[in-house]
Amino acid sequence: MELRVFTEPQQGATYDDQLRAALVAEECGFGGFFRSDHYHVMGEGDGSPGPTDAWVTLAGLARETSTIRLGTLVTPVTFRLPGPLAIAVAQVDAMSGGRVELGLGAGWFEREHTAYGMPFGTTGERFDRLAEQLAVITGLWSTPPGERYSFDGKIYQLSDSPALPKPVQSPVPVIIGGAGPKRTPALAARFATEFNMGFAPLDRIAEQFGRVRRACEEIGRDPSSIVYSASLTTCVGADQADVARRAAATGHDLDELRASGLAGTPEEVIEVLRAHAEAGCDRFYVQVFDMTDHDHLRLIASEVMPHV
Repeated sequence: MELRVFTEPQQGATYDDQLRAALVAEECGFGGFFRSDHYHVMGEGDGSPGPTDAWVTLAGLARETSTIRLGTLVTPVTFRLPGPLAIAVAQVDAMSGGRVELGLGAGWFEREHTAYGMPFGTTGERFDRLAEQLAVITGLWSTPPGERYSFDGKIYQLSDSPALPKPVQSPVPVIIGGAGPKRTPALAARFATEFNMGFAPLDRIAEQFGRVRRACEEIGRDPSSIVYSASLTTCVGADQADVARRAAATGHDLDELRASGLAGTPEEVIEVLRAHAEAGCDRFYVQVFDMTDHDHLRLIASEVMPHV
């Protein structure tokens, strides 16, 4: 199982905080450094010094790292138009030498939309946008050089686009995630390189993996051609006192983390990760909130990663 780092910078992290954490993650051998795409703090606190834009940040990290993969979990379709987003991701892919992955989702956090003047819409409207954005973005990237791309959707219309620039990777990996029982698996089967299920009990994760596999079979796609991944809030300590200290430092309740996250000593979390692997999980994102706690990443890399 590959381990990747997943961060939440909207909770209060500068670009430099993210850069230092990404460099440590790269040094430690994690497979990727991924960040949320949010503009508003969640829970208590004001999020100072303020949010950082996900794709501006990833462009910077693309130039200052060399091997680690970079991406979003996930970019909401409510934030950006599909044409400009396709251009931005292709450019960051080139800046990184082909190390970018696009996580794309319908969006869910209404508060950040009202705070920064972005239309939110209903759940159905956002899923319609997601379906069309996936079609447009992958369509632009896959159009052969020298040819033009057009799209006539209910929401988006593109006419005679040069479909440039092209990303370095062909294709750029696309990550789709979520717990929706119908549209989410169908979109993953059609567009996803990777399907991610986060912050849920293992039985629900396995159940959703099964829905995606069945959706693949229904359209004639090999279910094994998708990478299946999971994400959980992570708190690992050398001993129980260390686990409690890290949980308290990030404002998390330790009992809740043990029940619904990935918390404990290396030996304890290894068992949880192995159970996820047995349920079909190929890749795991360790969600860490304190990006300044580099020893946390080093502990996971040295004491957990070799055993999973």
